Amino acid sequence: MNKLHRIILSIVLGLVGHAAMAHGDFKCTEPSKEWQPKEELADKLKADGWDVRKVKIDNGCYEVYGFDGKGKRREAYFNPKTLELVGDVPQK
Repeated sequence: MNKLHRIILSIVLGLVGHAAMAHGDFKCTEPSKEWQPKEELADKLKADGWDVRKVKIDNGCYEVYGFDGKGKRREAYFNPKTLELVGDVPQK
């Protein structure tokens, strides 16, 4: 493997590791019986101008894919009990 291939491989592995680490940074611990429905979060975000494409559960949080009111692509995590923003995954 030549030097260029090693550099490219290092960059790719670094980006993959960074993306995996970013997803693992957000964790919610509320009991599921206290959660609000996913539809409540989607409706709240739509009222704020979001175009919600998908809401799923990840690390005990609601993970939302879509576009915010400014048209910016978002992957955001929300507390399922309070529906407050927990964090964002940086978008490219």
